Amino acid sequence: PLQDFCVADNSSHVFVNGFVCKDPKEVTAEDFFLAAKLDMPRDTKMSKVGSIVTLLNVMRIPGLNTLGISLARIDYAPLGENPPHTHPRASEILTVLEGTLYVGFVTSNPDNKLFWKVLNKGDVFVFPQGLIHFQFNPNPYKPAVAIAGLSSQNPGAITIANAVFGSKPPISDDVLAKAFQVEKKTVDWLQAQFWAR
Repeated sequence: PLQDFCVADNSSHVFVNGFVCKDPKEVTAEDFFLAAKLDMPRDTKMSKVGSIVTLLNVMRIPGLNTLGISLARIDYAPLGENPPHTHPRASEILTVLEGTLYVGFVTSNPDNKLFWKVLNKGDVFVFPQGLIHFQFNPNPYKPAVAIAGLSSQNPGAITIANAVFGSKPPISDDVLAKAFQVEKKTVDWLQAQFWAR
């Protein structure tokens, strides 16, 4: 850092990789604060995958600009999951606050090795930047909650199923049928589903 902070000026029309700094004379404590109510459970009933991610990044807290961190609360319904996804710009450290989670990540080609663990309240697991990872609540009766720290002010997320089968425009079913070694009608069926964003 070249200065103490660089609060994001979300009203600027200048395009940079990140956000232009607000004039330090105009910065207030509110730029570093958000009444996020992270102590309150989120409603997972409307989620097709049974989870809700509440991300606190630079778009919600301008004071995070250039600091290289963000935070997320993840609520999991019974048998809910945060499906396989990747963060192209961040590593993640996840702490279970309530319940149990089956978590893991897969290494890159050619090994594609799965590193996994069952986590309980108070346990921590790390997901390296860019690797596909997931969390699943195996309990059919109780929800789970976790907090994740991410090493970017804007970590990004690519949910694998959404990207592959829900892209706009769609990836050719010829390409996907060959890649997944399935019939084209299976790919067509998958592409016809409503993919949660």
